[in-house]
Amino acid sequence: MRFQTELVPARLMRRYKRFLADCVLEECGTEITAHCANPGSMMGLAEPDTRVWLEPNDDPKKKLKYGWRLVDHENGHFTGVDTSLPNRALKAALIARALPPLAAYPLVRPEVKYGGNSRIDFLLSGDGLPDAYVEVKSVTLSRQPGLAEFPDSVTARGAKHLAELSEMAKADHRAIMLYLVQRTDITRFALASDIDPAYAAAYRAATAAGVETFCFGTNISPQGIEVSGPLEIAI
Repeated sequence: MRFQTELVPARLMRRYKRFLADCVLEECGTEITAHCANPGSMMGLAEPDTRVWLEPNDDPKKKLKYGWRLVDHENGHFTGVDTSLPNRALKAALIARALPPLAAYPLVRPEVKYGGNSRIDFLLSGDGLPDAYVEVKSVTLSRQPGLAEFPDSVTARGAKHLAELSEMAKADHRAIMLYLVQRTDITRFALASDIDPAYAAAYRAATAAGVETFCFGTNISPQGIEVSGPLEIAI
């Protein structure tokens, strides 16, 4: 999945009110405010003077003319901070049947209503196959070299999703928790149980109910993002 508009580099001044980030454009030194499409804590990713990549837009309906897309770690690695991008990249991979555990499914439907007034990220189906309910979580937290963790803040909503997946598994559907790591410096994935013990407990209960877990990495650059291979799950 390529970015719709060529990204421009900037330096982060501050992130505030969760969805706003003041930045200085590298090319001209102009201070601007960018939209930050990430409701999480963004632990370790929002320090002042961090190099970031922004996507400009000329949409008259948008108040902010830049969207924060990447953190540039300036060592050849990137982190994607826009939580809407993983689903777009994953949809392309699912349609291309590029993920071996799910490649048998020819029909991919996003945002299908299910459970207690929720929407599943993807519902996969195919003749002779059990429906597969796929919930996707974007992972950006890393507190140890090579290890990604989820969540980066308390997420009651995430625990609710696990409970609803459990109900799908009990109804003899495939229920899948898919963690997509938006970092290029990662080889392993684990739960951040110290940050949200309730989420970790909900995950264990979901696993016991038959919910499957997959974790995939991503290839990220200022040109775009695509799903790469599976990562080790160290839970």
